[in-house]
Amino acid sequence: MKFPVALQLYSVRDFMERDFEGTLRRVAAMGYDGVEFAGTFGRTAAEIRDLCEACGLVPVSAHVPLAEMQADPQGVIRYYKQVGCAHLVIPYLPEDRRAGTPGFEETLAFAASFGAMVTASGMTLQYHNHDFEFVRLGDEYALDYIYRTVPADCLQTQIDTCWARVGGVDPAAYIRQYAGRAPTVHLKDYSGTKSEKMYALIGLDDSGDTAAGSSAFRLRPCGMGCQDFAAILAASRQAGTGWMIIEQDTVSDGLTSLQCAEKSLAYIQTINK
Repeated sequence: MKFPVALQLYSVRDFMERDFEGTLRRVAAMGYDGVEFAGTFGRTAAEIRDLCEACGLVPVSAHVPLAEMQADPQGVIRYYKQVGCAHLVIPYLPEDRRAGTPGFEETLAFAASFGAMVTASGMTLQYHNHDFEFVRLGDEYALDYIYRTVPADCLQTQIDTCWARVGGVDPAAYIRQYAGRAPTVHLKDYSGTKSEKMYALIGLDDSGDTAAGSSAFRLRPCGMGCQDFAAILAASRQAGTGWMIIEQDTVSDGLTSLQCAEKSLAYIQTINK
């Protein structure tokens, strides 16, 4: 089965901010089948729906900040339903919402109630992991605790294969573990080793400069890092995944963000057969 491939538009947010329509058209021209939103830059839902249709792009999903979901759950559902998204995704947990904090259980309770609302609307709610969910809560990872606590009909997975590997698990094996609960998978490559400054690279930590040197952690176009994407795609087929979503949070190798996106897709197309 050949997967349809989408681009997480956070990857090209610099271009999106300057030229929303033009960037979507360039993404379509590269050969992407769909997109995943990370911000809408002031556009109405109808404008985005019509633009995606004109470009031939499927609006697969949207990363929406947890605080935005909590502030106006019905409004978030209504907006992205009109866009045409099949999935809403919790993209990231701030530190006061993670495992080991009082806010963690509150967050899971919200995910269950909001996920039920999303399911009733005809969409699905997903959770996008980083590496910090691979801390132990007893004899299981916090990420597994999330999926055990929140019912599958309220919360599906969106396994980020980069952060899963950084967290210490085999991404392909982890995808197979959630067979039937993995409608989309994030394809992301990297080189180097885990560091305290990783989140500065993705715009989620401003505590200082990132590490330098040959072993420094850096995100790279698919096929230029350490990931075994053939195994990841094979596992995704076994898991019943519908979409592959390419993401590269920051540029590397002297390329622009659009060039990184194009290079990633070109590589994935060679193994997506």
